[in-house]
Formats: sequence, C-alpha cells, structure tokens
Amino acid sequence: MGAEEGSVAAVLDPEVLLSAQAGDAAALSAVYRDLAPSVLGYLSARGVPDAEAQVSETFLTVLSKLPTLTGGVEGLRTFTFSVAHARLVDDRRRRARRPEQVPYVAEWDERTSVSAEQQALEQDGDARARKLLATLPPDQAEVLTLRVLADLSIDQTAIVVGRSPGAVKQLQRRALMSLRASMAAQGVTK
Repeated sequence: MGAEEGSVAAVLDPEVLLSAQAGDAAALSAVYRDLAPSVLGYLSARGVPDAEAQVSETFLTVLSKLPTLTGGVEGLRTFTFSVAHARLVDDRRRRARRPEQVPYVAEWDERTSVSAEQQALEQDGDARARKLLATLPPDQAEVLTLRVLADLSIDQTAIVVGRSPGAVKQLQRRALMSLRASMAAQGVTK
C-alpha cells in the first residue's frame, strides 16, 4: 500500500503533527481534514446510522489525546481508527440495548426530491458494496473495510481489531477469495 504513505505525507507530515500536538489551530485543522473523510467512510461502510456524529466524537477523543500521542503520523492514523472502531462498537451496543424509534413528522421533512434515475444510480453502488460485505463473516468484513476504505496497513489494522498481522492477512485473503467466488457466481469476471 505505497500510495497510503504518499497521501498521508502530502497533507499530514511530522512537522504538521508536531504543530498540532503543540495546539496550533491550523495544524489541528489539517489533522482533521486529512483523516476525517477516511474515518467517515469507515463508519458509514460499517453501517453507523449517524456516522458524521461518530466522526465528531472520534476526533474529540483524538484531539484531546494528541499532545501525548507517540508513533508519529502512522501512530496517529492507527490511534484514530482505534478510537473510531471503539465508537462503532459502542454504537452497536447502544442500539442493541435501546433501538431508536422516531415517528415521522411530515412538517420536519426538509428533503427535496431527486430524480428516480439519479437516486438509483447513487444507491446501486453503495448497496452492492454493502450487500457484498454482508455476505462475509463479521471479522472478514471488518478487516476488509479497514484495509480498503480506511486505507490502513496490515499492522495498523491488526492493532485496531486486536489480532496479529498474520491473522489480519489471513482474514483479508479469505474475504477477497470469498468475494471473488461470489462475484464469479453472479457472472462478474475480471
């Protein structure tokens, strides 16, 4: 995953991180701008209903712990996704204990209608990806989401999920083989 290091270095480099750890507002903003989209993608792909709120919660924790963080830029990325993963687990537990039921009130609905064609095109790709991930065992789906959407390395993913790097490699390999077989059965080829 050599592109990962390139994208991180483009915005978030060790100097920016040091400035952020010292409390520089511009550097703190750069940390958020660099990592938040990946965290949002990770949480959304894992089915968090209010992923943006969880991103905010994640960064409240990350930014408060930033002055004591070690491990440089990669340590920051790993820590950020560890916190996001913990928020994901907390959200799932909370929803399991108290499912939220909100009545529909038409006056509060501020949505505007988009064309059915546009809506179908936008939802089709997301739905297919979620459907494919849903066919995998949870541990394989988790690893694949962290590796692909969050763009974490094997070692970083291992820290987030609490497994060894070898176990992460095996889970990723099994997930990809399973997806390949599933897609081949549907007639999708290379």
